[in-house]
Amino acid sequence: MSSAIPKAVLYYNPQSVWSSAVLLALNEKGYGEDEVDLRVVDINKGEEFSPTFLRLSPKAMVPTLVAPLRGSLASDVASRFKAISDMKALIEFLDKSRSASSHTHTTSSAPAPSLSPATVAFATASSKIIDYIQADEVSPDHLQYLNARDEASLQELGKYLVPILESRRAAIVEYLTECEHETIRMSEKTKAFWREKQAEVDTALSVFSGNDIDGYLSRSRNTWEITIPGVLTRVNEEFIGPYALGDQVSIADIHLSAWLSHLVRLAGGSPSDNGDVAIKRVEKHIGNGFVFPEDFLPSAFSPFTEEKAVARSKLAAFWDAMKSRSSWKKVYAS
Repeated sequence: MSSAIPKAVLYYNPQSVWSSAVLLALNEKGYGEDEVDLRVVDINKGEEFSPTFLRLSPKAMVPTLVAPLRGSLASDVASRFKAISDMKALIEFLDKSRSASSHTHTTSSAPAPSLSPATVAFATASSKIIDYIQADEVSPDHLQYLNARDEASLQELGKYLVPILESRRAAIVEYLTECEHETIRMSEKTKAFWREKQAEVDTALSVFSGNDIDGYLSRSRNTWEITIPGVLTRVNEEFIGPYALGDQVSIADIHLSAWLSHLVRLAGGSPSDNGDVAIKRVEKHIGNGFVFPEDFLPSAFSPFTEEKAVARSKLAAFWDAMKSRSSWKKVYAS
């Protein structure tokens, strides 16, 4: 039997984009700091490939939330848990698990606003935005790896990525070697997964060794000059402002703010930039004359004043709206 009320455990990494999204959700929902145990997984060293972690997340996904099931939330009941690695499911779980009618043993007196869309139309728009930015071709890791469009910038990118890739490869090789020596016993499925990940790392490392540079640069330019502008344009079309669905923060904003923050970092910016500066950095980094339409006017504008309203891009207004929130300040404090 458990001696204390079980708590959820979040396996995360401070540098992980989607870990930041989960932390934003925890703060927006008002979870107490003692309600979720935070355990760091060093993804730069490949800790997510360890046999222990793969038992929780067979696809080595960080973040992963391990949460107690509703029927085992008492101190005198044997605890049962489930692991959630899918980002959409994870954020939705956090949203539904803390509310005025929730059955969690909350220690926080903070409000628990619903992040779920209020209407079918809003739910549709929210799902579209999330699906756009959760697509594999614009995943944070993919964009990080392809963030060079000439040989000079590729060389600079390699100074950062090569040590990380080599550490991750070493971890995978060590686990496979231990299997060969029967130090550990793992399923053929797990060993095949490790080999697949090793092959992916080897392919990435080969580019920094001078192999298929032209192919890499072609993929990178296509991603930054075609794919990303297309995604941003579609997001902008669904966006209302200042948040995705209007005046209230929703699930879509949690996903988008983390992803957009990563995009701004890759463009040379930081979470401390104001909205106009951050979005201009992204536009410049994309290049080819790409710009967001400046078609958003704040709802507080009054036509009866002499002060003229200044139209801005929706994402610039969104950035400033999120930046002003306590969740953003806490997650991106450093």
